Amino acid sequence: MGSGAMGRFASNKRIWRNCYNRPRMSPAAAPLSADRDLLETARRALSIEARAVEALLDRLDGRFAAACRLCLQCQGRVVVTGMGKSGHVARKIAATLASTGSPAFFLHPAEASHGDLGMITRTDVVLALSNSGETPEVLLLLPHLKRLAVPLIAMVGRADSTLGRASSAVLDVSVPEEACTLNLAPTASTTAALAMGDALAVAVLEARGFTRQDFARSHPGGALGRQLLLHVEELMHTGQDVPRVGPHTRLGDGLLEMSRKGLGMTVVADEEERILGVFTDGDLRRALDRQVDVHAAIMCEVMTSPCKTIGPRVLAAEAVHVMEVHRITALPVADERGRLIGALHVHDLFRAGVI
Repeated sequence: MGSGAMGRFASNKRIWRNCYNRPRMSPAAAPLSADRDLLETARRALSIEARAVEALLDRLDGRFAAACRLCLQCQGRVVVTGMGKSGHVARKIAATLASTGSPAFFLHPAEASHGDLGMITRTDVVLALSNSGETPEVLLLLPHLKRLAVPLIAMVGRADSTLGRASSAVLDVSVPEEACTLNLAPTASTTAALAMGDALAVAVLEARGFTRQDFARSHPGGALGRQLLLHVEELMHTGQDVPRVGPHTRLGDGLLEMSRKGLGMTVVADEEERILGVFTDGDLRRALDRQVDVHAAIMCEVMTSPCKTIGPRVLAAEAVHVMEVHRITALPVADERGRLIGALHVHDLFRAGVI
C-alpha cells in the first residue's frame, strides 16, 4: 500500500472512530423544542388529510351514484386495479367490497399484459385508481376493456385525464396538496381515495340490503361471525357430560354429580328426561341457610323450579343475553318438548369467543 493510500486509510479510521464514539442523545434528553416540532408536523399532516376527506362531500353527485349503479348491476365481479400506492389502496377497496356483498378482487395492472387480462370477463366492472389518470400500466388496459365492453369506473385526481375521459363514471379524489412537506409522497391523495372507496362500498352494501348475518357469513372467523353463526347445539355438553339427577335423588348424591361434571349445577329430570328444575351453588347456599339435612333431603325439595332453559338452535349470543339478564352461569338445553338434551356453561361461550 502506497503512502497516499496509507494516509487516506488513517484519515478514514479517525473519522470512523470519532463518529462511533460520539455520545448519542437519548430520547429523554431530546430538546423539548424538537418534540414540539414533531407534534406540529403531525398535526399539520392530519389537518391536511382531514380537509382532503371533507372536500369529497361536495363531489358526491350523479357521477358517484352512477358508479354505485354499475357495481349494483354487475353480474360478475368488481375488478379493482392501480399501481404503486394507488395499488395498495385498490387492494383494500377490493377487500372491503368483497366482504360487504360485492364480489371483488385486485388485479395488478403490470401483470395484466402478461396473462392476467384473462381474469376480466364481460360480466365484470373495472374500478381503476390513478392519481394522475395517466399511469401507463393502467392505460394499457383500456383497449381490452373497450373490446369486452366492460364498464370502467375511474378514481382519479384529474377528471379530464386520459383515464377519466375513457371511463363510464368518474370519482374525483383530487387534493390541493399532499401532507408530505415536500408535496411529493402520496399521503392526502391516498387517504382521499381510500375514503371514497369506503363510501362506495358502504353505499352499495346498504342498497343491497346487506345485513349483519350476511357480514358474519363472510367473516366466520371473526367475533361477529361467532356471535351470529354459532348455535347452542354446537357448544353444549351432551350425553354423559350433562349433570343430571332424579327428583328423589338424595341431596348428597346430587352434590357429587355436580362435582363430577364441573358445571356448577345439575339438572333435575324425570324418567322421560323432562326437565323439572335445576340445582346450583346458589340453591346449596340457600339450603344450608335453612339448615336442611344434606343427607336426608332430596333434590325436588331444594331445586329451583321452574328453571330457565334454552333451545339447541338458539344463537349462542342469545344464550349470553339470557345468562346476563338472569345472572346465571349455566343453562339446561331442552328440545321442543322440554326434554333434556344438553347443558351450556358460560365457560363454553368464552372458549368459543362469543363473549
